[in-house]
Amino acid sequence: MSTEYRDFLALSYEELEEKNLEAKADRMNRVAADEIKEKRLKYLTDEKRIKAVTVLFSDLEGRLHLLDYDKKFLLGAHENLTFDGSSIRGFTAQKESDLRLRVDWGAFYWVPADVFGNGKVLVFGTVIDKDGSLYSGDMRGVLKNYSDKLYKEKKYTLNAANEIEGFLFAGRDAEKRYHETGKFEFINTGGYFHVLPLDPLRQFIDTAAEVQRAMGFENEKDHPEVAPSQFEINYGYGEVVAAADKIQLYKLLCRQIANNMGFTASFLPKPVVGVNGSGMHTNVSISEGKKNLFWDPKGQEMLSAFGWEFLDRVLTHALDICLILNPSVNAYRRLDPHFEAPNQIKASAVDRGSMIRVPIGNSRSMRVEVRSVAPDANPYLTLYSIFKAGIEGKTAKIANLRQAERYLPDNIQQAIEDFKTSKWIGEILGADVQGRFVDLKQAAANRSPRDLGTFVKGSEVQYHHEVYNQSLWNLF
Repeated sequence: MSTEYRDFLALSYEELEEKNLEAKADRMNRVAADEIKEKRLKYLTDEKRIKAVTVLFSDLEGRLHLLDYDKKFLLGAHENLTFDGSSIRGFTAQKESDLRLRVDWGAFYWVPADVFGNGKVLVFGTVIDKDGSLYSGDMRGVLKNYSDKLYKEKKYTLNAANEIEGFLFAGRDAEKRYHETGKFEFINTGGYFHVLPLDPLRQFIDTAAEVQRAMGFENEKDHPEVAPSQFEINYGYGEVVAAADKIQLYKLLCRQIANNMGFTASFLPKPVVGVNGSGMHTNVSISEGKKNLFWDPKGQEMLSAFGWEFLDRVLTHALDICLILNPSVNAYRRLDPHFEAPNQIKASAVDRGSMIRVPIGNSRSMRVEVRSVAPDANPYLTLYSIFKAGIEGKTAKIANLRQAERYLPDNIQQAIEDFKTSKWIGEILGADVQGRFVDLKQAAANRSPRDLGTFVKGSEVQYHHEVYNQSLWNLF
C-alpha cells in the first residue's frame, strides 16, 4: 500500500533516546501521576503524526498482549477501555468477562518505526475489575500496588535488573513448528564472547542493542552466551515495575527483530539438550532514599544484615515459589547440575550452582542475585514473589540454612504440588489466583510425559505458554 501521502511519526534513534530518557526520569522521580497524564494527553493531542497507541498488559502466565487504539478514539475513551477478559487464559470466566484497562501514563515509550511501525507509541496498562478495583490476576497491578505501598509506608524503593538469556534459531516460527520438525537449528556455533563482527548473531545483538538504547534502557553490555546461538543483552537497574516492564519489552523487541531477519528469538529455558540452557538471573536490592540497604562495608561479603535476612527468607520459601520462577515443563530441564544450573537451595558468593549468589558490589551496586529464574517466568509475578518473601516471609529453623543440602524440584509435577499446598502462596496471592495458576500449569504438564527423558518433546514446546495459540492447543 502506498505511503506517499502519509506523514506518520518516525523519529530518529537519537530523538527516541532523548524522549524515552526524559520519560524515564519522570518515572524515577515519582512525578505525580496526574501531572504525567496531563503531559501525555497534551502530547498525543498536539502530535498529529501519531495514528495509534499500543496498550500492553500481561496475563497470569506472563504472556504479553497488545491492543492498538486509534489515537483519536483513545483521547476520548481512555477512562473506559474495556476488553473481554474471558478470552485471556487465566483471567475471568465467560460470565464475568468485562474488564477494563487503566493507562499507566508513566510507562510510556516512543519506539523505532523500522521495528514497530510508523506512527505508534507504546504504553502499559493496568487491568481493572468491573467494580473499579485492581484485578487480582493482573500481576503488574499487584506488583505496582505493593511497590507503591512500601514507598508510602517505609520510603523503600524496590530495585531490580535482569540478565535475560535467549537463543536465536534459524527460520521464523521455529517454536510453533517444533512438533513437526523435532529440532532447532543454530545460526551460530561460536560460543561465549566469540562471534565475527558481521555474523548473523552479532547483527541481531547489535540491532536489539540499538533499539534498547533508543527506548531508554541504558545498556551496559551485550554478547553471545556459552551455548551456540545464545545471546544476552544487559541493561541498567531500575525501579521494580519499570524493570519488569523492560523484561516484557526486551522479549518483544528481540522477537520482532529476529522475525524481521528471518529468525526466531526463543526464551525457552532449555530448548536444546546437551548445551547450557537460558536463565533470567534476577538482581534485587532495596534502597531508602539514596541509601542502599543491602550495603555494609563491614558485613559478610559486604552484604548488610538486612540483606542477609532478606536472602534467608527467600531461601526459606524457595519451594513455595519455585513454580513461579520456573513455570514450564521445559524449565526443569535447565535445573541440571551438569550445566551450571542453580538448583541448590543455598547461597554463595562464588558457587554458581547456588539458587542465590551474592555478587561483588559497592554502596551503589550491592545486591542479591536470584539465579534460579527461567526466562519464561512472568516478570511481575516473579519480582513480587521474591520481594514479598524477602521482606515479609518467614525464616526456617534449618541448621546451616544458607548451605544446607536442599534442592529444587527436577520436574514440574513436584513444583506444582509444592505451590498448590503452600500456605504462603495462598497468603500472598489469594486462593483464587493460586488455583488458577495451578490449573494453567497442570494443563501444560498433563500434555507432556511425567519423566522428561533425554530429548526435548514436541509437547513441552507446543503447549508452552509463550508459544500458545488456540489451534495448537486444540490439537490435543
